[in-house]
Amino acid sequence: MSNTFPPIRPITTSPLHHWFGYYDKCQIDPTNRYALSMGVGFEHRSPRGKDAIKLGLIDMEGNDTWTEFATTQAWCWQQGCMLQWVPNSNTDIIWNDREDDHFISKIYNTKTGQTRTLPKAVYTLSPNGKTAIGTDFRRINHMRPGYGYAGITDPNHNISAPEDAGIYTLNLETGESELIVTIAEVAKISYPHGDISEARHYFNHLLFNTDGSRFIFLHRWRFGEGTFHTRMLTANANGSNLHVVDDYGKMSHFIWRDPHTILGWAYHPSQNNKFYLYEDQTQNTPQPIGPDTMTVNGHCTYLPGNKWILNDTYPSKDSRNQILYLYHVDSGKRIDLGIFPSPEPYTGEWRCDLHPRFSPNGQFITIDSAHAGNGRQIYRIDIGDII
Repeated sequence: MSNTFPPIRPITTSPLHHWFGYYDKCQIDPTNRYALSMGVGFEHRSPRGKDAIKLGLIDMEGNDTWTEFATTQAWCWQQGCMLQWVPNSNTDIIWNDREDDHFISKIYNTKTGQTRTLPKAVYTLSPNGKTAIGTDFRRINHMRPGYGYAGITDPNHNISAPEDAGIYTLNLETGESELIVTIAEVAKISYPHGDISEARHYFNHLLFNTDGSRFIFLHRWRFGEGTFHTRMLTANANGSNLHVVDDYGKMSHFIWRDPHTILGWAYHPSQNNKFYLYEDQTQNTPQPIGPDTMTVNGHCTYLPGNKWILNDTYPSKDSRNQILYLYHVDSGKRIDLGIFPSPEPYTGEWRCDLHPRFSPNGQFITIDSAHAGNGRQIYRIDIGDII
């Protein structure tokens, strides 16, 4: 590693393989002291229905001590078990689990040590910490292993666009749930580039905006065993006022900049594959951002204040290097934070993307990486001297 890169340290170590998962979840508590982590004893294969992983707290001010607080059987390699701190809380941690023949979520209070169970699995939480939305992880696993959960068969396996599956709300206090957007209704929305009525449909990648008024979801479909097609939609928090943000078929990673603006890697006929800024609920042409510096797909987030974009790359084809970097929005300057080779076995479903996450104070970031040769582990990188 170059000496010009900022300080980095592992905050987990073998023999368990540790990771956090997706880049749009809150890994670090409001005090910036504790990091959430998942741990498992194997790699390089799909999870099976009874495979359990451990969940732990890392005390970054206490020699990175890892303290287990739960296990779960509802997880995948890319997004884990949706483990995250509940917004607007200093004590509550939420994750998904399995109970008999259905997926649920649990909330653990770090102060009382008590855990309570909610009847549905969660995908994204509103910023006020009172509501979650979720979708059918059984169907995701059937349609795209690596993002859903194994062990429970999709009851709509043979139905291309089910009426009784889609996006639901979940009250985190009462457990009350309601189906608010169905796969069937979204599949019927006209697609200008072809007839998709005979395709098989599902939803993935749900994310509330920054004030909880609307959320994003990706509508994906494929014909037979063909490639996936994607369009991005948004909706009000109650599922009303559906809006197609992008329907060119290739939307990938995205993040809300503010309640009305979305940054995403996508194809658009104006400038091909790039990061674009989209204005929600308008038909305005998206504007490219960082076209000469953020030139490849990555897992993007805005640091607090929206002056910096945190991003990464997939492994390069020749050296399998993953690059972590910051992009300064006003100046267009890019600052590389590290180069992390991804060993050959980490491909496909069980690849180890960096998935960079930032701390609440914006002073450090964490990544998942397998570059050190002891399996996937979590690393902390301090960026206070840069921003």
